[in-house]
Amino acid sequence: PVEKTKDTQVVGGTVNGTGILTFAATKVGGDTMLAQIIQMVEQAQGAKLPIQGIVDKITAVFVPIVMALAALTVLVWFLVGPDPALSFALVAGVAVLIIACPCAMGLATPTSIMVGTGRAAEMGVLFRKGDALQSLQEARIVALDKTGTLTLGRPELTELIVAEGLDRDDVLQQVASVEVTSEHPIAEAIVRAAKEKELSLSKIEDFSSITGYGVQARVEGRDILIGADRLMEREGVSLGALQSAGIDLGKKGRTPLYAAIDGRIAAVIAVADPIKESTPAAISALHDLGLKVAMITGDNQGTADVIGRELGIDHVVAEVLPEGKVAALEALRADGSKLAFVGDGINDAPALAVADVGIAIGTGTDVAIEAADVVLMSGDLKGVVNAFHISQRTMSNIHQNLFWAFGYNSLLIPVAAGVLYPVTGLMLSPVLAAGAMALSSVFVLTNALRLRWIKPVMAE
Repeated sequence: PVEKTKDTQVVGGTVNGTGILTFAATKVGGDTMLAQIIQMVEQAQGAKLPIQGIVDKITAVFVPIVMALAALTVLVWFLVGPDPALSFALVAGVAVLIIACPCAMGLATPTSIMVGTGRAAEMGVLFRKGDALQSLQEARIVALDKTGTLTLGRPELTELIVAEGLDRDDVLQQVASVEVTSEHPIAEAIVRAAKEKELSLSKIEDFSSITGYGVQARVEGRDILIGADRLMEREGVSLGALQSAGIDLGKKGRTPLYAAIDGRIAAVIAVADPIKESTPAAISALHDLGLKVAMITGDNQGTADVIGRELGIDHVVAEVLPEGKVAALEALRADGSKLAFVGDGINDAPALAVADVGIAIGTGTDVAIEAADVVLMSGDLKGVVNAFHISQRTMSNIHQNLFWAFGYNSLLIPVAAGVLYPVTGLMLSPVLAAGAMALSSVFVLTNALRLRWIKPVMAE
């Protein structure tokens, strides 16, 4: 059960366990989340994986070969078989045709896909694109955006160190006045801190957001600049004594920001975004599945390294601007390894699109979800672990089905042709051949249905 409070979004089709609730419908018909989930599942179940293309090519060659083998069987029996030669020839030829029916080959992949994606949906994993089921199993690296994916996405202001001669509340009031216009989680943390101190915010002028760097505006006639150290460096603002304070905060896993007033450094601001409770266990589970884990963040290298060591992350890519995430992914897979990227924000959309598999956290933006191959209904990394697990199990199931289908034909076609007759004096009846062919299809279907009982590695 998921607790819902006032003004919380509720998806249509969910079950109200206890209590009386009043809802306001914001979407109807095909626009509802439930309708979109159904559409995504149907698209995934009807998709054709790359492995199915290989099977189709083999089947296209297999059928003419079987026809030729059946004709050859009839000819050999007719020429060298015992009397009545024609009867023996026809029985053997028909048995070859019946037993070699490629039904099991045709069922091997689509049945596993249908059952696997259906079970995945029950576990909160939606495959928007069917081929993602195979691509996810082939991935060797999973890259994670930090904010909102590894963390709660709700930073908290932990320190505010001001330059000598400045008042702490005065600096916080001016910084919060600028940040109140921004929707960035860090800005919201600063504004919350100002409101907790009951500071009145001022009107601002000439506000501008510098993507990947910070913001600037005029407050009560003073120029305010807020952002990372790279913004101060770009604008020629010396950090002075506050630089060492920022470095120390970064070593503690905090994200240091700087504020300048009228071109002079005014404060270093430390913001910490709490790690999601499930994140450490999820990263450990990804390692258990044989995956390398990378973190991509805009934080400075020191802060990112601290978080990376704390979580046991294999590769830390820090100080990445929003437009630099694609280049970061290309560098991670430079050795040819397939890569999955997990993100939730608008600035993650290009990276989600360019990754071999893009995975969007369900609490993310619509743009991120549209760019992703896989969508998780939950807001934490448990869904990522379950997605990899269901992908690996489904592909393993497909391989089992194909092994059975091809092994069955390789073994029983010679038997149907009568290779055992000289030794045993027995031939395979067309009736028994039909039964064996049917049983092979039943085996494939039954094996695929085993996916219905896959249990999530990490329960939501």
